[in-house]
Amino acid sequence: MAKLLFIGTYGTDDPTRATMPFVGAVGALMKGHDPTVLLMGESVYMLRGHVLDHVHGVGFPPLRELVDKILGAKVPLYA
Repeated sequence: MAKLLFIGTYGTDDPTRATMPFVGAVGALMKGHDPTVLLMGESVYMLRGHVLDHVHGVGFPPLRELVDKILGAKVPLYA
């Protein structure tokens, strides 16, 4: 099992890129790895409830769904 760090720096101006760290962390969980998510800069605002409910990157599940999976699995999330 590998320990992986996913770093997010994008915000609502690019929802697809903003979603990528969460997609990676969920994928790592599914493969049995130990992910951690670190958000910096604009990406921190993505965790606000009203923002989180409206972000949906192209080709990915809604951000709320991904964050719920991360938090449900007790993945460390630093913002």
